[in-house]
Amino acid sequence: MAQVRGQTCKPGGKFRERRDGGGPAESDNEYHSDHTPVVALSIRWIKHKERCLRNIMIKGNGRSVWAKVVNECDSTMGCDSTLDYHPPCANNIVDGSPAVWKALNVPRSQWGEMEIFCSDV
Repeated sequence: MAQVRGQTCKPGGKFRERRDGGGPAESDNEYHSDHTPVVALSIRWIKHKERCLRNIMIKGNGRSVWAKVVNECDSTMGCDSTLDYHPPCANNIVDGSPAVWKALNVPRSQWGEMEIFCSDV
């Protein structure tokens, strides 16, 4: 992923401990605050978990933010209790915490999917 264009960022929300389920991040077995810029990468980009606990640069909306990779967004399975009953992710997803969206200066009313550029550098 030295440079990836046309990737999609979508809102996360599964990084902090919640009453409605969902486990800790797979990379470090911890929950992460909504104020911490963390992401889950789709299986296509996580590279057999080589990117776990590494920072990636995310650029979008004319801004950039460093975020730590703490989880994978499974693009092959979904809709069971271990995945909080979410459907499978697309192959090009960066699932960002609220801190990522805020750092990119995206108004909450516009959180959804947006084109981004990601880099390991």
